[in-house]
Amino acid sequence: MSYKGPQKVQKVMVQPINLIFRYLQNRSRVCVWLYENINLRIEGHIVGFDEYMNLVLDDAEEYNIKTKNRRPLGRIMMKGDNITLIQNVNPSAMDAS
Repeated sequence: MSYKGPQKVQKVMVQPINLIFRYLQNRSRVCVWLYENINLRIEGHIVGFDEYMNLVLDDAEEYNIKTKNRRPLGRIMMKGDNITLIQNVNPSAMDAS
């Protein structure tokens, strides 16, 4: 057998809606970056979403980056137009599942 070089690894594309659904299933705490408001983030658990990326967050908190203040919001609905980025607050917990 001859050496043919490094093997190519086929990467599977993950749809954004599938990642949001995984956050919902795992009850992961997520941090949502807001559109045109770099000093404010929203953290909470996703309990629902739709095709427009509107999110329902439970145990939501408003987090101010500059002052480090947190303000509890409870259960909220965020319009998808206001969302720039959604990230897992504790990524190591999601990798284990």
